[in-house]
Amino acid sequence: MSAVEKHTHTVKTLAAELGFDHCGIAKAQFLDEDAYRLEQWLNKGMHGNMQYMENYFDLRVDPSKLVPGAKSVITLLLNYFPEEKQVDAAPKISKYAFGNDYHEVIKAKLKLFLQKIKEEIGEVYGRGFVDSAPVLERAWAQRTGLGWVGKNGNLINKQSGSFFFIATLIVDLELNYDDAFAKDYCGTCTRCIDECPTEAILPNKVIDGSKCISYFTIELKDALIPEKMKRQFANWMFGCDVCQDVCPWNRFAKHTEETGFKPIPEILNLSTNDWEELTEESFKTIFKNSPLKRAKFEGIKRNLNFIKL
Repeated sequence: MSAVEKHTHTVKTLAAELGFDHCGIAKAQFLDEDAYRLEQWLNKGMHGNMQYMENYFDLRVDPSKLVPGAKSVITLLLNYFPEEKQVDAAPKISKYAFGNDYHEVIKAKLKLFLQKIKEEIGEVYGRGFVDSAPVLERAWAQRTGLGWVGKNGNLINKQSGSFFFIATLIVDLELNYDDAFAKDYCGTCTRCIDECPTEAILPNKVIDGSKCISYFTIELKDALIPEKMKRQFANWMFGCDVCQDVCPWNRFAKHTEETGFKPIPEILNLSTNDWEELTEESFKTIFKNSPLKRAKFEGIKRNLNFIKL
């Protein structure tokens, strides 16, 4: 076994030991096609008020700008699909936000992952990223053979659907590279397009982020949600899972075994009335480790009032 093969085996074994559900590896190189698509999407204003999407464009499409001497991009998937469900009376919250903030959970895993790689292989320089950094995770996931980008814009894995987080580790270590996922298994299915409450899913795998419920309930920091969106949120208070819930491939979704994603009891059980009576102090205490803190107390109250109208 060559050194490259041995190192590749070590990386994939460590990823599995740390609880990641899938691990794929691609050669670090410029993402030319993805750069063009991102530029077109931004030029059409489909990112709404998410101005941060315009920043660090060159970093998003060139891994060597993030990690000098980058040779490999390791993509990891971590399942978050919960076994538990919210009570019927509860304002809807996206499943990814049921437990602790995934940024913290995954960052800790990535830090340990890189540490163990160094212990096993030697001096390796790398950086781990999850969601908030300028990395095109879905493009790399497809290039590392982990799935295809569906019509709803989510990465879909043939064995386990789309309810997982994508993490990326860029390293200056040469490894064996997986074949890119070449086939699109969405076929003629248009369920996600047909069922999207705000018609945010357009043809050719284009998502109008400025129309997505997740954008309005999480990203939009304005005091008010536009009046034109009234009665379109289908009781979603934080995020939206409709395009994933209706996807046939998610019949293969398995319940997560990650303890960090165990649902906060209040998320499952609070009714609309309970949320209305919740104080800011209680919110900060109960959801101190939750993704809901991103919307802040004022944002949650705004969303709650909006979906009631």
